[in-house]
Amino acid sequence: MHATLTFLGTGTSMGVPTLGCDCRVCRSADPRDNRTRPSVAIEFKGHCVLIDTGPDFRQQALRSGLKRVDAVFYTHSHADHILGLDDLRPLSFQHGGKSLPLFADETTEAVLRRIFDYTFSKDSKYPTSARVEIHRLQPIQELFGAKFERLAVSHGESVINGFRFGSAAYLTDMSDIPPQTIEQLRGLDVLILDALRHTPHPTHSHLEKSLAYVRELQPKRAYFTHMSHDICHQEVQATLPPNVYLAHDGLQLEFEIA
Repeated sequence: MHATLTFLGTGTSMGVPTLGCDCRVCRSADPRDNRTRPSVAIEFKGHCVLIDTGPDFRQQALRSGLKRVDAVFYTHSHADHILGLDDLRPLSFQHGGKSLPLFADETTEAVLRRIFDYTFSKDSKYPTSARVEIHRLQPIQELFGAKFERLAVSHGESVINGFRFGSAAYLTDMSDIPPQTIEQLRGLDVLILDALRHTPHPTHSHLEKSLAYVRELQPKRAYFTHMSHDICHQEVQATLPPNVYLAHDGLQLEFEIA
């Protein structure tokens, strides 16, 4: 089954340009150096599934012409991955009275319910709250004829969620990939990895570490995301192997989801 993946955002929690910064990447005229907070949209068979809704989601949806969302998977509960949940409101009204499903682990669910209490509280009387419902994330979730497989990755001392869907996998905010997850990542067409900067970081993979994972896993294509203003798109892309690419906001990929 054919699918299209759109990078809604490819930046860090602070985005690029970064507030208060005057570095050459933050001042770059190359639109590929302008990075909003990280998220992807996966479209297949007339359906659209998101991974994360960051604080730039409204802007991203308008830019990409996104008019429908059928489900959302959450990687973890950090602000740059969840704060756009409220912008799902108009899209959640399109489901004929049914709630838009959100899939989250226990920790992320608790944070979502606390921050968006007016959405999830049974006592809330706000008439146009997002019509959404949280479902506990399962090892494998089947949606619209496709399987979304939960992948455990390390984000510093935390364990968060990556996802494999057909021949593609998305691992943002990862510092390490456990051995069990490595085995779940064999035989990919598309591998998307965190590559924050040039130098090591305690909670994120850096460029050389992500390249080492690509060499180990040998996907047909690899794309790096969650990049800071340490990464100049044109310069770094020129140094990468032929099957490895820096993603950029708005980039679309074709792959098989099932």
